[in-house]
Amino acid sequence: MIEPFDPEKIAIVHDWMTSMRGGEKCLELFCELFPQATLFSLFHAKGKLSPVIEKMKIKLSFLQNIPGITHYYRYLLPLFPIAIESLKLPPVKIIISSSHCVAKGVIPPKGAFHLCYCFTPMRYIWDMYEVYFKKDHNFFVSKFSNLFVNYLRKWDIKSASRVDHFVAISRYVAKRIKRIYNRDADVIYPPVNTDFYQPDYSKKREDFFFTAGAFAPYKRTDLIIKAFNRLGFPLKIIGTGQEKRRLKNMAKPNIEFLGWQPDEVVRKYYQRCRAFVFAGEEEFGITLVEAQATGAPVIAFGKGGAAEIVIPINNSSQKEATGVLFYEQKESSITDAINYFIANEDKFMPDTIRKNALRFNKDRFKNEITNLIRNII
Repeated sequence: MIEPFDPEKIAIVHDWMTSMRGGEKCLELFCELFPQATLFSLFHAKGKLSPVIEKMKIKLSFLQNIPGITHYYRYLLPLFPIAIESLKLPPVKIIISSSHCVAKGVIPPKGAFHLCYCFTPMRYIWDMYEVYFKKDHNFFVSKFSNLFVNYLRKWDIKSASRVDHFVAISRYVAKRIKRIYNRDADVIYPPVNTDFYQPDYSKKREDFFFTAGAFAPYKRTDLIIKAFNRLGFPLKIIGTGQEKRRLKNMAKPNIEFLGWQPDEVVRKYYQRCRAFVFAGEEEFGITLVEAQATGAPVIAFGKGGAAEIVIPINNSSQKEATGVLFYEQKESSITDAINYFIANEDKFMPDTIRKNALRFNKDRFKNEITNLIRNII
């Protein structure tokens, strides 16, 4: 807990709470730092978050009252600005918003200092608008998205003025904040539980590649599947999401879908795989750090956070390398990267790979957030 701030004078605002993904792992540490703060969110799937989050005092928007909201909330995006503004914050001194959508647009009480830990400006309406809406098969979304996207963009820019200080999760996101909001941002990388994700030296790595994450369009898991369909190497996939059926229908027998799995199982596959493969353009990329923390090499698209996380063998000293980066989001680039990795596989050292991941540990995150708040408030 941070002193001398009164934790009851702090409000934490998070977009929505339906599962423990990367954003929620950051939220969890904010809750550890301020356990007596009130946590505000649009809606909450009770029991789906960690105990640290679930035991917080939680207040939700009117969206929580809509039956089934956690299943089709992405179709209600135009309502999110109204919903976040409907949250009535008490007279707190500090607001910490954990935002990738609308949390940063909460209306602060008079005199409150608003610190926004920004995962990204709303990707659905900016850089990835085409991915999310133009390729969506839902009639309402595809036909009517143009009617509300301009409204959402105007609101997003206007509501950025409610933030006193931005903190970005990567240099990549800091540049996006500057471009869209014309605001500067400090950079504090998200926390990764490197104590939990460790190598298992008692067992040898096995003959399969591995990927994991939500089946969202921008993750480009489809490109990974196409590459492994061509190469024929074993690939195991952990995850679930809106593209589940389409991805399964694409895959050949060498590709195995394992569904959603707890962290203990994910860790086992990190520890056993030849390499972790990722094709999305992520704002950060927590799975890339988790994999490296277990000593696994990474094969990843070399834009976004991956460029700040992975030390590529193709651009650096072989003694420091932690993976292979490719620079075009297409099937042939992935197959070339996998073949390049195989040709250099013996050059990757698990201890070197893990050392790179340790710079993203949880204690470092807590210390940097604590020091920032003390310095700016």
